[in-house]
Amino acid sequence: MMRRHLLGAGWIRAAWMFPAFGALGLGIVSFCRWGGGWHPILLSEPDVLVGLLVAAPVGFLAGIGAFDYWTNYVLGKPTPAHEDHSGHGAKSWKDYFRVNTDHKVIGVQYLVTTIIFFLIGGMLAMLVRAELAKPGVQYFGGQTYNSLFSVHASLMIFLFIIPAFAGLANFVVPLMLGAADMAFPRLNALSFWLLPIAGVMMVSSFIVGAFAGGWTGYAPLNSTHQPMGAIFFNQGVQWAGASSIMTALNFLVTIITMRAPGMTFWRMPLLVWANFTTSLLVVIATPFIAGSQFFSMFDHVMHTAFFTPVGGGYPLGYQHIFWFYSHPAVYIMMLPGFGIMSEVISVFSRKPVFGYRLMALSLMAIVVLGFSVWAHHMFTSGMSNWLQDPMMITTLLIAVPTGIKIFSWLATMWEGKLHFNTPMLFALGFLSMFVIGGLSGVMLGAVPIDIHVTDTYFVVAHLHYVLFGGSVFTIFAGIYYWFPKMTGRMYDERLGKLHFWLTFVGFNLTFFPMHILGTEGMPRRVVDYASKFGGLNMFISLASFGLGASVLVFLYNMITSWRFGEIAPANPWRAMTL
Repeated sequence: MMRRHLLGAGWIRAAWMFPAFGALGLGIVSFCRWGGGWHPILLSEPDVLVGLLVAAPVGFLAGIGAFDYWTNYVLGKPTPAHEDHSGHGAKSWKDYFRVNTDHKVIGVQYLVTTIIFFLIGGMLAMLVRAELAKPGVQYFGGQTYNSLFSVHASLMIFLFIIPAFAGLANFVVPLMLGAADMAFPRLNALSFWLLPIAGVMMVSSFIVGAFAGGWTGYAPLNSTHQPMGAIFFNQGVQWAGASSIMTALNFLVTIITMRAPGMTFWRMPLLVWANFTTSLLVVIATPFIAGSQFFSMFDHVMHTAFFTPVGGGYPLGYQHIFWFYSHPAVYIMMLPGFGIMSEVISVFSRKPVFGYRLMALSLMAIVVLGFSVWAHHMFTSGMSNWLQDPMMITTLLIAVPTGIKIFSWLATMWEGKLHFNTPMLFALGFLSMFVIGGLSGVMLGAVPIDIHVTDTYFVVAHLHYVLFGGSVFTIFAGIYYWFPKMTGRMYDERLGKLHFWLTFVGFNLTFFPMHILGTEGMPRRVVDYASKFGGLNMFISLASFGLGASVLVFLYNMITSWRFGEIAPANPWRAMTL
């Protein structure tokens, strides 16, 4: 019995394989350093990188059983009964805590995990706003403050928004296609388990001195001037990026090859189109951020000079590589939400989506144009002046396919029989907030305005109107919309509407005043500021605490409804599709 528990896939095996693999990685690096005469032999940055951030996570994955099927296949052994895909699914709550190849279970695993990191990131944001409530240094020094907002942003982007959409799509897309599951169920399971590794890595960076160079990790600031936590950021992004690429490849193969007979591309729901185009973006763009983080990490650990001017490196090269991924990443964080909006608005308007084909083509247009706008993030970086005008033009041009979607959603609602359930409220909130974020984005795309407000709170406001007012609102809409399908129970509609109004009001009171602060010249990423900004910052901080409290209503509603909610009917929204 003891031998079966120690050697069988699960948390007990992971508990000893994690340190065992970590010790193996540490031993290999230490032996190489001893043989080369390098000091210190132990506890150097290469030791931590290879032992703790690479080998130990691989040991954890092996321990929980992520590689068992492939290992048996390579060794020529028969597939164990517990590894057979047909037997996977959620028969009890314990099935959510093991390697499970069922796409519905994986979807729920994604959502619960990302919400946990959403809460951690939100708590870090509360600490940031507590510090900024008054001028002067209140609770944290400069480095600690920079670490708080850096980890906050990294968690929200890499561990919440991007994977939360993957979770919703995992649950829904195979059902919409009429597929039995995803094309590669075991790869699907592995891609999920890479995610908590990345999140824990970023959060645990506080133990060794968290990275404080922002979620962008600009070099040489992050590559040579930060504590060991910068390596945790580099590797965390690598693990999260690997998860994204695996998921995207899985979606592409599933959508292309596993559609039900008769479901042509022009009959696919717009949510499927949205995830198809998002997956294209992920597969094409994510290797670029992987490369930028590898080079930055090599500068930090191996003292190379990819981005270090003293050694002949090219610091602007990092920004070009990073933003060549990270502006398409904005659409990676938006296109799945566009798909959710198309489903929700259509159902609660009791009308088919207006301009279906143009909506699908506008998604493809965003994919193409998304790779032509990256340098608008660099208008003040010192890049070549000749690049500014074409980047400004493409930045303004990409608003056209996005505008097509806004007008299509409005036309869908026009003369429809609107039902203002919680998902529809979040959809309408998204429309209004995303338009504000889009308008400020057009302003930032114009070189003269961008030069004036770069690195001010105007940019902070724009970012949050796009990613919170845009992405997070659509995630909430999707969770409420498919909650009955996922759990078999109805959520409390009154609490859902209360959550929406607290979020909507709290969000606007928190972030809209930041436009004013930015145009008046308050810089972002500073722990202290001029006293003339004190009153507005106190107001923003108080509003942000209200916004944070709204999440408690959501959590209470989800937990109690999942356990005690009314049994959901077969088609609670009277929808013509999922």
